[in-house]
Amino acid sequence: MDWFYLGIAGIFEIGFTTCLKMASIEGNNKTLWNLAFILCAIISFAALERAIQTIPLGTAYAVWTGIGACGTAIIGIYIFHDPATFARLFFLLLLITAIIGLKIVS
Repeated sequence: MDWFYLGIAGIFEIGFTTCLKMASIEGNNKTLWNLAFILCAIISFAALERAIQTIPLGTAYAVWTGIGACGTAIIGIYIFHDPATFARLFFLLLLITAIIGLKIVS
């Protein structure tokens, strides 16, 4: 169950980084995006706190940041038109493989 919480924490990390970007580009809705950022951050940290009760801290932190980094990069590619070079996609795949590996060995 704690891996579920860790997954939720990672998903909401993607949410708060995306809200941060949206707040920087949305002039009229900046307050709404800032509130969404705060909500996502609270949920993310609360779920991470729950996950580290049984998952080793280093593993949980690496998986949490890995989910956030991969998810945010994918959002950046699809929504914000960040470059999707071969090297970038290769290393995202490598990061996903590392996250899966950490789950397997934990």
